Amino acid sequence: MDNMDPSRAFLKDVKRIIIKVGTAVVTRQDGRLSVGKLGVLCEQIKELNSLGYEIILVSSGAVGLGRQRLRYRKLLNSSFADLQKPPVELDGKACAAVGQSSLMALYDTVFSQLDMTCAQLLVTDNDFRDKDFRKQLSETVKSLLSLKVIPVFNENDAVSTRKAPYEDSSGIFWDNDSLSALLALELKADLLILLSDVDGLYSGPPSDPQSKLIHTYIKEKHQNEITFGDKSRVGRGGMTAKVKASIHAAEAGIPVIITSGYAAENLTKVIQGQHIGTLFHKDAHKFAPVKEVDAREMAVAARDCSRRLQALSSDERKQVLLKIADALEARENEIRIENEADIAAAQQEGYEKSLVARLGLKPGKIASLANNIRIIANMEDPIGRVLKRTELADGLILEKTSSPLGVLLIVFESRPDALVQIASLAIRSGNGLLLKGGKEAKRSNAILHQVITEAIPDTVGGKLIGLVTSRAEIPELLKLDDVIDLVIPRGSNKLVSQIKSSTKIPVLGHADGICHVYVDKFANTEMARRIVLDAKIDYPAGCNAMETLLVHKDLVDKGWLNDIIVDLRTEGVTLYGGPKASSLLNIPQATSLHHEYSSLACTVEIVDDLRAAIDHINLHGSGHTDTIVTEDREAADAFLRQVDSAAVFHNASTRFSDGARFGLGAEVGISTSRIHARGPVGVDGLLTTRWILKGSGQVVDGDKAVNYTHKDLAT
Repeated sequence: MDNMDPSRAFLKDVKRIIIKVGTAVVTRQDGRLSVGKLGVLCEQIKELNSLGYEIILVSSGAVGLGRQRLRYRKLLNSSFADLQKPPVELDGKACAAVGQSSLMALYDTVFSQLDMTCAQLLVTDNDFRDKDFRKQLSETVKSLLSLKVIPVFNENDAVSTRKAPYEDSSGIFWDNDSLSALLALELKADLLILLSDVDGLYSGPPSDPQSKLIHTYIKEKHQNEITFGDKSRVGRGGMTAKVKASIHAAEAGIPVIITSGYAAENLTKVIQGQHIGTLFHKDAHKFAPVKEVDAREMAVAARDCSRRLQALSSDERKQVLLKIADALEARENEIRIENEADIAAAQQEGYEKSLVARLGLKPGKIASLANNIRIIANMEDPIGRVLKRTELADGLILEKTSSPLGVLLIVFESRPDALVQIASLAIRSGNGLLLKGGKEAKRSNAILHQVITEAIPDTVGGKLIGLVTSRAEIPELLKLDDVIDLVIPRGSNKLVSQIKSSTKIPVLGHADGICHVYVDKFANTEMARRIVLDAKIDYPAGCNAMETLLVHKDLVDKGWLNDIIVDLRTEGVTLYGGPKASSLLNIPQATSLHHEYSSLACTVEIVDDLRAAIDHINLHGSGHTDTIVTEDREAADAFLRQVDSAAVFHNASTRFSDGARFGLGAEVGISTSRIHARGPVGVDGLLTTRWILKGSGQVVDGDKAVNYTHKDLAT
């Protein structure tokens, strides 16, 4: 539970959980039961059960399932004349009677496949008026739970005497939502989870882009702010019913979480304390933040500030950057103190050495960052450059110009220097920016963000660059495809893959940095030695460090391979071999030829020729940076043409693949994407284009009066 939200610390003491499953959660759009969804739900329940949690299920869906079966039965027994008559609504109680046995048969089948047992308990609200019934109910449930049996409750609609309107002052419960709240109290549950077909409680209809997910419900704040959407497409309840049941249970001391029943592993995530769904708790007003961070407001503010930034003159934007560079140098001691505190905390937490290495701001780093910012400031203004100018017709001039993308979301791990580089590029290119760094660099990021935003003039606004401090805010930001224009993740393969699968916003970046150095048979061996050692040892944690060394087979006989192996080992590099090299060199075989070590380790493999080297790189590489060392110009040209990577080098270390070294001033990351930007991404990679048309009263009018010339003009 390392990532547990502080407001959900109470989950550590939870043992007995009631899970209410809405009809919409276990049915398809056509109303038919979804066996797949039911299976996923039951697998999560089995996992929780095996971890020692006592699980009680309250399941809707019986009426819908019964209606489906009775409609089919009625269709089979209908004559042609019957089919011509208007359809008659089926008796709901008959549907319930048929559906209850069918629903339990499905639960029994699925749980049996998971080597579990379930039990059905049907109740009506009149049952709860009997004290003896309530006592016996508690004893029966206690007995079932001790045997690891899953009790499955449902309202016995088939014999219930309640009729619409279901909710009035005489009732004890009115639907399965209020039943689950009642059972939570009666059975002394520690937690109630209400599974819905949406992510939780929103401030308005979930389909409305302006609606915001409420993570913690505070009655005094939210009860008059919420606008409910349509009732559930199936079943009797809906979000209104869930909120009422949640408030009732929470006020009685039972925490409630409303969350999606569609998302994979959501039950597990709730128990782990992750920041998902909406929490109802009697003490919510105490641990809720004074002002909830609103992802949309943050993104909109960055967009508004970016438009004011674009309105500045080129020189004014330049002065902002120069002021930031000066401020970084002036406050270097403060920055170093915070950075050293982060490093000490990371070491104490036992983080990997490669991560701690990326975390540190080494001596001279602040000066280097300030210098790079000044380089960016003195670049030609990237905004509004005329890239192409065309005369469409006499007096009608079309210009294709460079333009900022809008709002960027950058998620990065470890490296606090990335914050400075990204912020300076965003300012020069006129973009708004949202930054989320790793928690291991929390103090470093905070002081750097403070230094930078204090240097931004009030005419633009410090909210131009927002610092996202909670990991829980990322899912909300990734939904804002109407405000955020580009996401750039900088970090592990897992981070990049998670973001790509979680958003509709375009994502620019690379998942792996598996860089190769191929030493050809015609290589200058001393040059090859220097390049290999630099590519691996200069900064092993860098994404542009060598991860695989490919050596032409002829260099084995000449003894060069043995020499470089000795050199690498002398530098502390752990070696793994491909199929050929591992047996020849007697080193452990690499578990995968597609592996990024990010440390003093690498894979070594022997190839037959240039073609084999190119094929190996294209098959096992990540499209980042690869280099050939050879004196054969023809071989070099073939390698440069045929290796399909963002950066391909000849007789140079892979470590040169860097925005600052490319003269870009800095980089927001290195992209292995094929659309928009590829390789180190500087200012140009944060721009798009737009068209400016200047006329003198022309109209189309079916093109009758327009004499098109389409003449290219000087820019």
